[in-house]
This record gives sequence, structure tokens and C-alpha cells, in this order.
Amino acid sequence: MNTRISLPGLRSPGVGFEQPFEMLDACHDRVRRSLQLLLDLRVYLRANGCDDSVRQAVRDVQRYFDIAAPLHHQDEELHVFPALKERCADDADLQSLVRQLQRDHEDMHRLWSGAVRGALEAVAGGAQDRFTAAQESAFDAFAQCYARHLTMENEVAYPQARLVVDEAEQQAMGREMAARRQG
Repeated sequence: MNTRISLPGLRSPGVGFEQPFEMLDACHDRVRRSLQLLLDLRVYLRANGCDDSVRQAVRDVQRYFDIAAPLHHQDEELHVFPALKERCADDADLQSLVRQLQRDHEDMHRLWSGAVRGALEAVAGGAQDRFTAAQESAFDAFAQCYARHLTMENEVAYPQARLVVDEAEQQAMGREMAARRQG
């Protein structure tokens, strides 16, 4: 029996850089959708093997984690984390959280640029027709790291940053985020 699973592409967020925290939130939504697409790819491949929809889904996931995710992490490193470090210096728990979030960025980059991206390239390029157990384990580690990271940002870091970054700073932040993506 041939199981059919849809592998839709990714859509862009409906907010603009004039609302930088909403843009950061929208990026988190895209991370979750990209990770879900990675899970869907695994299921689809087991049932159907590699086809054009798999190759397109792989390109969508790669595009997000090669281009958008690093820019998003840079947004946080340039704007969110420094504000929390400087303006909440007396909150030891928050300072520890910021250090963990920065380590997560390094871990996620390492996982993506190693086993995860390599596995996607191997399948899309025809070198293998499904993911190995080790590759799927790397996907799981990648997804778990991101899930934990997003939770800490959404529940603690972003709400606190919204309190300490005033409107004028948010507007400057949004302009810088947009400019970095244009050039």
C-alpha cells in the first residue's frame, strides 16, 4: 500500500520588520513548521521513497536553516541578548538563560551543518533512498534542541526583552534587521 503524505512548502510570516518582536515570533513559527516538515519527510520517505516532492521539501528545509535561521539567530545575538545582559545584569537566572541560549545557537548550527544537512543532501542527491537510524537520531537531537530553545525564548527571554527595549530601540532594531537581509 502506498501511503500519501503531503509535503507542503514553507510560507513567509505576515508581519514586517516595523514590529521586530512579532517578526522574531513569526520566525519561531517557521522554525516549528520547518522541523515538522523534516519529520514529515522521514515518514514520507519510509512509505514512498524519494521523489520530486521530497526534493522540494528538502530544498525548503535547507533554505530555512541555511539562510533564515542564521539571520534570526543573529537578530537575537545583536538585539535581544545584549539588552537582557545589560539591563537585567542583576538577574542571575536570566543571565544564565542568555548564556544557555547562546550555547544553543552554537549547538544548533553544529547539528545542522553536520549530520542533519548532510543527510538531506544525501537523499535529495540520490546517494541514499531513506534516512539511516543515526541520521534520524541527529534529526531528533536537532529538533529537541530547537524545541527547548524556543520554549525558553518564548516564555522568558522575549517577554523580558519586550519590557526593557523601548519603542525607539525596537524601530531601530527592525530597520537593522531589514537592512541586513537586503544586503
